[in-house]
Amino acid sequence: MTQALTKQVTFDEFIAWYPENSQRRYELHDGVIVEMAPPTGEHEQIVGFLVGEIVTEYKRLKLPYFIPKTAFIKPNQSEAAYSPDVLLLNNSNLVKEPLWKKESTVSQAASIPLVIEVVSTNWRDDYFTKAGKYEEVGIPEYWIVDYLGLGGRRFIGNPKQPTISIYQLIEGEYQVRQFRGSDSIQSLAFLELNLTAEQIFRAGEVA
Repeated sequence: MTQALTKQVTFDEFIAWYPENSQRRYELHDGVIVEMAPPTGEHEQIVGFLVGEIVTEYKRLKLPYFIPKTAFIKPNQSEAAYSPDVLLLNNSNLVKEPLWKKESTVSQAASIPLVIEVVSTNWRDDYFTKAGKYEEVGIPEYWIVDYLGLGGRRFIGNPKQPTISIYQLIEGEYQVRQFRGSDSIQSLAFLELNLTAEQIFRAGEVA
């Protein structure tokens, strides 16, 4: 569960408040500071696996990308700041980001080829809030990795099952495709990515 600190704050106040070297993670949701629940081991294994696969692919393709340890996405005209589980950045566009050098914050679609959220108990944030905000920013591709099948039935169907939903920006709106089991992931960011949904889900298993 996430925990909200109810006092309304601006983005600038949130950045100034953010505790240095904290083991806890926070986001700003429409002016409300939200403390993110500590991740489970399975969650972290899947995040680590995805980071490894994506880094291998962009290095192979010699793309000017990197994955920061901690950075925020700030939707324009919004008192919000999101820190995704995996945030792929385009190094060549960061010079155009006014908040990058001092606040490690991006707000331009050209800086963000891909965002991944691995679902935990706050699944509504991933499916409702963040999908809308990432679409507003114009982020071309957004993955929701729901490895436990926690999302609402309107999103992942009935019966619920582990599902990867990939939102891709087409004519300014997200279109979603879903992948389960042995389905091969189809990513516009990495057209030659050789990965199935099941491989991602199994990354959360203890050997």
